[in-house]
Amino acid sequence: MYKRIILKHNRDESLKRFHPWIFSGAVAQYIDKPDEGEVVDVFTADNRFIARGHYQTGSIICRVLTFENENIDRNFWRKRIANAYALRKKSGLVQNGHTDAYRLIHGEGDMLPALIIDIYGKTAVMQAHSTGMFYARREVCEALTELFGDKLTAVFDKSSATLPFNTNQSIKDEYIFGNSGENETVILENGNKFIVNPATGQKTGFFIDQRENRKILEQYTDKSSVLNAFCYTGGFSVSAFRGNANLVHSVDSSQKAVELTQKNIELNFGKNVNHQAFAEDAFSFIRNAADNFYDVMILDPPAFAKHNSALKNAIQAYKRLNAAALAKIKHGGILFTFSCSQAVGRTDFRNAVFSAAAISKRNVRILHQLAQPADHPVNIYHPESEYLKGLVLYAE
Repeated sequence: MYKRIILKHNRDESLKRFHPWIFSGAVAQYIDKPDEGEVVDVFTADNRFIARGHYQTGSIICRVLTFENENIDRNFWRKRIANAYALRKKSGLVQNGHTDAYRLIHGEGDMLPALIIDIYGKTAVMQAHSTGMFYARREVCEALTELFGDKLTAVFDKSSATLPFNTNQSIKDEYIFGNSGENETVILENGNKFIVNPATGQKTGFFIDQRENRKILEQYTDKSSVLNAFCYTGGFSVSAFRGNANLVHSVDSSQKAVELTQKNIELNFGKNVNHQAFAEDAFSFIRNAADNFYDVMILDPPAFAKHNSALKNAIQAYKRLNAAALAKIKHGGILFTFSCSQAVGRTDFRNAVFSAAAISKRNVRILHQLAQPADHPVNIYHPESEYLKGLVLYAE
């Protein structure tokens, strides 16, 4: 039924451990060369079926959808998406009254490699990171609409920037189900309101993965002066005011980001809070900040390393950034610091922050070790699906 990939001798060990990636160097031969994005069967060197997945030219030659001999059909998509939805219900994210934005599908973490689906109220935003997932988008959409019913009024496909280079470049982002004519919507996160535009916003429109960490921030901002560096939509800035901060400065190199941050502040608190937004380079802003001014600082930069080749430079960047912040923060201050670089491991990040603390020559204690939330699950057989690392530090 499906074309076959035959592996080299002894190159099936990772699949026996249920790792969902097959690299090109493990392939011995093709029985009928598959087309880009086609579903293929994977067989061991002694002709035993071991997996089924999407074929993709490049270093990762196949992303495994299943280790069972099951058809990749309508029922397959319905079952996988229903299982993911059930997990979000168990996590308390569905219809809880104070949050209506969450990740429904987290790629390999939900055994659907290269697929991201985020829910924003009644809109689902999809991103395919492989050709095979892009080709399956209509079946995925059908499964979504059947599962959610009238709880879902639109599905937006935002895959044009995430597909591999060898996918048809004429692809455009578009609604594949519904569309009220309005891209902008307002979501709830921990009772806070945020403006989300899936079409123009970064990623799928909002950084959902910091939801629980923003809630933790509220514990530390009472009567504080707060700096939110790399603020994007101002999620941490809103949480700081929810925690009764006296003053919040939001910094981002993007003018659009700081304008959106200001809108989100006003949406929640009006114009009567002490907030300023600066469209500046965050590194420069921190270096030029007054000493001993901020009680709380948040460092949530974009990924410094998307590939292992950039790892060394990324670690140095994290060290410089955290050293600059620790040189400026008040004595007794609280630093929230993060890395979303998948290539930077938890130990790498912690060592970079350790080096920054040593440079500052201050007594620094770890109060919390933070990670991605339950709607961004890590497949235990695929540690690469863990990407978000964070530390909350107390600097004497």
